[in-house]
Amino acid sequence: MTTMVKEGTSKARLLIVLASMLVAVSAVQNFARFPTEDLTSSGTWSIAVAWSVPILMAALGGMLAERAGIVNIGLEGMMIIGTWVGAFYTLLAGPWVGIIAGGLAGVVAGAVMALATVTFKVDQIIAGVAINLMAPGLTRFLSDVHFSDRGGSITQSPTIVGVSRFSVPFLSGGNLFGWKSPDLLGAVERAHIIVLSDLAGVVRGLFWNMSWWTLALLLIVPFSVWLLWRTSFGLRLRSCGEHPDAADSLGVNVYLYKFYGVMISGLLAGLGGAFLAVELSGLYKEGQTQGKGFIGLATLIFGNWRPILTFFGALLFGFTETLRLRDPDAPHALLLLVVIALIYLAVRGAQKRNWVSLGVSALAAVVIGFAYFTSEGVPDQLPKITPHLTVLAVLMFGTRKLRPPAAEGIPWSKGEH
Repeated sequence: MTTMVKEGTSKARLLIVLASMLVAVSAVQNFARFPTEDLTSSGTWSIAVAWSVPILMAALGGMLAERAGIVNIGLEGMMIIGTWVGAFYTLLAGPWVGIIAGGLAGVVAGAVMALATVTFKVDQIIAGVAINLMAPGLTRFLSDVHFSDRGGSITQSPTIVGVSRFSVPFLSGGNLFGWKSPDLLGAVERAHIIVLSDLAGVVRGLFWNMSWWTLALLLIVPFSVWLLWRTSFGLRLRSCGEHPDAADSLGVNVYLYKFYGVMISGLLAGLGGAFLAVELSGLYKEGQTQGKGFIGLATLIFGNWRPILTFFGALLFGFTETLRLRDPDAPHALLLLVVIALIYLAVRGAQKRNWVSLGVSALAAVVIGFAYFTSEGVPDQLPKITPHLTVLAVLMFGTRKLRPPAAEGIPWSKGEH
């Protein structure tokens, strides 16, 4: 009963936070110095969902590896391998085969990582860095061999085509057996009713012009929740990251489950890389991951090693990337939103008598507020580093609530302790 009450309280708190954020975004959008409609438009959120998928896959992959006790620094390299393999097999057999092949290539990279760290006890950071260094050289060599004679080059593949897209009938005006259905959320969005139209725009963006692969990969979020907390496999995997000696004493094959965690991590990172090349870019291009594997690591910290919060973190980072591409004024309006958030943190610090939090939040609010009122835009590089700044803020203000697996990153040998 106590657990059910706590879960209900957490869900209610999450809904309150999301509603408060929507009201704040709506207010900022309408009353900023340079008003913009892109903060809550369905077009923005449709693109943001798609751009959040590679980050989400890397973050979920890193989370599952760390739940098994292995810190997978090699996510970036696994994504790079996934981009190349996804593009190559899309050229040969189409986008469905291509993205699946990218995920399987990530499994192979994950197996190499697991062999090094679990079997041979290589330092996890060194093994991950080695994969990150190996992947660009390997894909460059493969591009020279396989793409140069197919209309590509040593740095990129020929153009490829992704899977078809769809919109949900009635909610976003999709087709139903060839019949164009009404667009209910679109009608509310176009009515320009403060808060209500903003909510409709955000929700419509989740159901409009979506790739089938986007939907398939987003379904991994609820699947991972079920896998980790509703199955014996998930319990054993988590026990290996929390207390491997206790798991071993109960008959769990700790080595095997660590292999499982890292290989599933590679699968998700490979899928994210393949999705990036096939669905978002339309070709493989050298360097196209742009550190999304590392952003995935930052995202899982933001999400406190939990799938649902990790999804919201990935969506936030995809959203900031999308704004930079769509409307130069939109990131500037977000500065005002940051000031509001900092004022809230300052008030919370005062209530809890946390004077350090109060002082840092108030000072940051003054500095960013000054930048907002004295500038007409933000540097193009700022949205790119938003994930890292956000994680720094979480580490500064939410350290007490962060709960990483107790044994993550610690080498383990049977019978050693």
